[in-house]
Amino acid sequence: MRTQIFREVARMAVDSLRAHKLRSFLTMLGIVIGVMTVIGMVSVIQGLNSSFMSELQAAGSDMIHIQKYEAVQMGQMSEEERTRKDLTLEDASAIEREAPLVKAVAVSAFVSVFTPVEIKHLSHKSDTAMVIGMNDKWPVVMSLYLPRLGRFVTESEVARSARVCVLGSELADALFPNLNPLGKEIRVGPEAFTVVGVLTKRGQMFGQSRDNFAGIPITTLMKHFSYEKDRLEIIAVPRTAGTIDETIQEIRNVLRQRRKVPFGKPDDFAVMTQDTLVDLYNQLTGAAYLVMIVISSIGLLVGGIGVMNIMLVSVKERTREIGIRKAIGARSGDILKQFLIEAMFLTGSGGLIGVFIGFGIALLVRAATPLPAAVSPWSVILGLAVSMSIGLFFGIFPAQKAARMDPIESLRYE
Repeated sequence: MRTQIFREVARMAVDSLRAHKLRSFLTMLGIVIGVMTVIGMVSVIQGLNSSFMSELQAAGSDMIHIQKYEAVQMGQMSEEERTRKDLTLEDASAIEREAPLVKAVAVSAFVSVFTPVEIKHLSHKSDTAMVIGMNDKWPVVMSLYLPRLGRFVTESEVARSARVCVLGSELADALFPNLNPLGKEIRVGPEAFTVVGVLTKRGQMFGQSRDNFAGIPITTLMKHFSYEKDRLEIIAVPRTAGTIDETIQEIRNVLRQRRKVPFGKPDDFAVMTQDTLVDLYNQLTGAAYLVMIVISSIGLLVGGIGVMNIMLVSVKERTREIGIRKAIGARSGDILKQFLIEAMFLTGSGGLIGVFIGFGIALLVRAATPLPAAVSPWSVILGLAVSMSIGLFFGIFPAQKAARMDPIESLRYE
């Protein structure tokens, strides 16, 4: 019996909303915007999360990054940070020599962004590719950088500042379309280099290509090019799995001694692991989530207030109907249920529309931009649940007002 009554009440609620289509749509517009924002932004952030984590897992979880500064600078640099000494190749050699737990050390530096270098072969050229100085340990430390053709630079080539290079797959295709680049000569700025290898394709990350670069011996870069000394990076890996904390401590001890950091003073360099990068990434996406919550909350709040106002108008318009229903036996609880169901159906419909639009935005972003996007089931469920909860919360007051009406006074209402 109760199920039948509930169905009848739900049918009447839906019929009432269908009778006022335009008003119902305008009322749930705020709900649509709020839920659409949640689905759209969560899909993009989840896609970025998946891409970022898969990249870290592929690179390995035991890499230790040593830089002059922290990865992200908040505010102005302190006096101590401004006066820090640059990291050097000798620092990297000392780590590999004096830290027994370290298996290998890779070093990299970049040509200054203020002096872009043109890379060309005959008529084919690129002025957007990066020029990276590398040592011979890159393939050992970062297994993603494996040769697709040829080989990597060798220790002897780094020692004698040889003019050899390895190319990212995108740059290799641009300079040597339908041609094997091995042994060919290219120009990096005014200098001539012989191609000894092409690296495996890595694709894009955050919309940036990771294959558009030329790698040369780091000593050659330091000798012939203007490079960013403060961005020189040392990357180490432990000899044995599970000893990353002990390895970091050894590295810190070596560098503190070389850089003459007094006892009790903080390090004048930054040491980061994959976990540090994950924490930093989570902080950045956390800020994006906060923006999403604020925007969606405004939309949901506006939608909720609109629902309450429209329901109050509806109660006023249907005063006589409420009196008739009570006169023929409807209880206050039945009236309360009807108006609550109307409010929840209204916001739930807005939530459903918002889910579909948000899903469409995610597909559009994935198709039209390099950003990955993935709709999570939990975000869909959350969006629908929140939208219906808004209807329940903001519909309580109008529903209670309708349920408490005196049937006699209601029947007299004109």
